[in-house]
Amino acid sequence: MKIDEIFARVYQTAENCGYDIYAVGGYVRDRLTGRNSKDIDFVVVGDAMKFAGRLQKDLHLRTLVRYPRFGTFMARYYGFTLEFVNARKESYYKNSRKPVTEQADLKSDLARRDFTINTMAMDISTENYGRIIDVFDGQKDLENGIIRTPLEPKKTFSDDPLRMMRAVRFAARFGFEIEEHTFSAIQESADRLAIVSIERIADEFNKILLTEKPSKGLQMLEDSGLLKIFLPEISALKGVQQKQKFHHKDVFYHTLEVLDNLAASSDKLELRLTALLHDIAKPKTKRFIEGEGWTFHGHEVAGARMVSGILKRMRYSQEIIQYVKKLVRLHLRPMALVDSEVTDSAVRRLIFKSGDDIDDLMLLCRADITSKNPNKVEKYNNNYDIVLKKIAEVEERDRLRNFQPPVDGNEIMELFSLEPGPMVGKIKKFIEEAILSGQAANDHDECLQYILAHKEELLN
Repeated sequence: MKIDEIFARVYQTAENCGYDIYAVGGYVRDRLTGRNSKDIDFVVVGDAMKFAGRLQKDLHLRTLVRYPRFGTFMARYYGFTLEFVNARKESYYKNSRKPVTEQADLKSDLARRDFTINTMAMDISTENYGRIIDVFDGQKDLENGIIRTPLEPKKTFSDDPLRMMRAVRFAARFGFEIEEHTFSAIQESADRLAIVSIERIADEFNKILLTEKPSKGLQMLEDSGLLKIFLPEISALKGVQQKQKFHHKDVFYHTLEVLDNLAASSDKLELRLTALLHDIAKPKTKRFIEGEGWTFHGHEVAGARMVSGILKRMRYSQEIIQYVKKLVRLHLRPMALVDSEVTDSAVRRLIFKSGDDIDDLMLLCRADITSKNPNKVEKYNNNYDIVLKKIAEVEERDRLRNFQPPVDGNEIMELFSLEPGPMVGKIKKFIEEAILSGQAANDHDECLQYILAHKEELLN
């Protein structure tokens, strides 16, 4: 079904109820910029709950989710997500982020919205279909690439501090600039972000990371003072010098460049988080060695430990935490495999430790090349081509990705007359080490013969 027909049906129900209804917010913004959107927000000037019942009947909606407390309801219709809300105005008590709402007219509803580019409404009536209602010059700001609040910005951000993150997110997503007065208000109000739940902050932060060029959003978060509120460890990278022979920027700017490089090849959130955090321990491991300059020995190991605390605090899933920890810990390993003297055993160990994430690891390593010298960039990329060739050769022969010992625990217990316990794990580890070191092939019968040959040694 075409969107125009959906609008016609929604409008007909509103007219039958005696209500005015408008499409608003993001849908109108995206329509004006030629973007297609399947999410449509509507403002009902009337009783949204009464309208919900009538609309469900008229459109034969199977499922309709109501939120009477907030005067909203949602429905799915021919692949579109439709959300309806009472036209309302909001007021806040001094020490509360929860608004007191009451029904109001369209202009009052538009005034409560976050930014001018989201304050526009579109008339869907038969007589004036497509007419844009633009009380706060949202079209002008959309054309000029400006993020600005419709009302006084400090009050807007005080009412809901998460709007400061949203300002950055919209600017990063669309390549816009935050209007000077609005940005100053963010800087002055940044500390108030601390009262917002970390889950809401992380949701906005993820959307910033997933923009086409995430460095723009990260830079704005840093310049505004927001970043240090929820990710002070990233702010701490600023000003940390690196060896001038190899790096032209401090760790913060190097990290932003790695993030952008990675974003050009992957939209995987956890991989972008890894790019952001890959050098997170450099401030802690920074040492100056005469004749060598600044060093960060062991920063990959220390970084893996830091990642766990940071991402746990940010409420990321355990799956994402383990993924990022692993890749941060391994991100220096591939370059060490370039030397022709590197053994197959070293390659096996990298495949074993990285598992199915080895391709992501190699993307991260390539993104970590931030030299401005084209000859160095070509050299490093050629080196990684060599590594990939070695990995492919060993993987084809030894089948180590997502390795599981070819002799399982039950068979080990039967062979050695063991009960479940540490000894079973010890023997499985022995098999693993034999395969990785090349003493036994990744084959059931060969491994079985190998452990039987070392049975006495293992039991002592």
